[in-house]
Amino acid sequence: MRVFRVFHHHVALSTLLELIADSLLCFLAALFIASMIHWVPGDHVKVVAQADMFWLAAGFALAMLLLYSFVGLYRQGAEPMGAGSIVRRGLLALFIGACLTYLLIDSVTGGASPGYVVALVMAYLLVGLIVVRLAVFMMQRLIGAPRVLIVGTGPEAQSVAADLAALRRIERRVVGFYPTSTEGAAAVPANKVFARGLSIEEVVAQNDVDEIIVAVREQRGGGIPVDQLLACRIRGTPVLDLAGFYERAKAEVPIDSLKASWLIYSQGFVQGPARTVAKRVFDIVTSLLLLVVSAPIMLLTALLIRLDSPGPIIYRQERVGLGGRSFMCLKFRSMRSDAEKDGVARWATQNDSRITRVGAFIRKTRIDELPQLLSVLRGEMSMVGPRPERPSFVQELKEQIPFYDLRHSVKPGVTGWAQIRYRYGASVDDARKKHQYDLYYVKNNSLFLDLLVLIETVSVVLFREGAH
Repeated sequence: MRVFRVFHHHVALSTLLELIADSLLCFLAALFIASMIHWVPGDHVKVVAQADMFWLAAGFALAMLLLYSFVGLYRQGAEPMGAGSIVRRGLLALFIGACLTYLLIDSVTGGASPGYVVALVMAYLLVGLIVVRLAVFMMQRLIGAPRVLIVGTGPEAQSVAADLAALRRIERRVVGFYPTSTEGAAAVPANKVFARGLSIEEVVAQNDVDEIIVAVREQRGGGIPVDQLLACRIRGTPVLDLAGFYERAKAEVPIDSLKASWLIYSQGFVQGPARTVAKRVFDIVTSLLLLVVSAPIMLLTALLIRLDSPGPIIYRQERVGLGGRSFMCLKFRSMRSDAEKDGVARWATQNDSRITRVGAFIRKTRIDELPQLLSVLRGEMSMVGPRPERPSFVQELKEQIPFYDLRHSVKPGVTGWAQIRYRYGASVDDARKKHQYDLYYVKNNSLFLDLLVLIETVSVVLFREGAH
């Protein structure tokens, strides 16, 4: 399936088709509910105006799409979601939707029992979820995967081919590899390498190539036939370099093959006044809303921490924020108070022995991060952004990870793109991988991506996906 750029973010066509079909099904379901209200037993059924019916149906469709998103039905992982997972997640979303719909219909019908209407509609939506995804899957099989030519035969080309085989959500078929004159021994199968006697234009025409990926780290020296690639590009065949491929296919920016020139000349990395104001308003509204909603949870957490182990309830720790400036990050204490009694900063691991009983739960559910909503209100943090690191770790990571300082061009976040896309990280290698996701966010950040991260964070917490 193709990948489209929507508000600076790359979205698979299959996901867009599922969203459109689901919204239509939910809209029709709401119209059915409105038409059935008059058949509900009772003498106090309120009449719904036809004009209002449209807006009620649109509101119902939007609410259901949000519920579907909260349970992760639109998460773009490497593997398509299985039928069992779709049913489980769909049932959870539909159960919540059924409860809310029942209460709404009950108020409209004056206390009459609307249970059978709600049950019928939710069964219809569950079947619709499965049918839509089956139809999208069959469409993918019918259309077939786009055919890709990889320019290069080295380790980078081999890595791209392996990633294309693993990324079933945006499946591609590699027709072969085109060698360059600057590479050494081929790391790919010899029978898949085209002869240099053929031009890239001829290979594209003879093999119905839909896309070209230039998988060569060093492109200087004349080894790459730029004129042939340009001719293919002019004729409508997309040409991607390594950074462009990984940005579109995996929503990350690879740092091993990254050059400063790509960062300078590529689209993105925009932090204009309009974006700054919009993000600040978004941060204030969402943090205030979450503080009100989570206030009972925060009070209960504070009580449990006090009862569980001695020490402060709120843990203050120096972190590096916007522009490399330090601030005090607030968290509910999840470790023993003597976790770093020798004063040496250590990576927190997934099953860290220093974590308390209450701490283990609040870390898994991310409740320990809730005090940072106050930092968002103060302007030290944002709702979405790279997670802030400790100064000692930042100094170490800047020396080992290229372009690490770019993450400090935006405010750190309570949650972030790396947190919903990568597992728990407790090493420099994990930090390197997470930095690639953070670079994608810094490059493509927008209000749309912020909303997407917040929505997917709910799915991560509910189903223990991603990382803490």
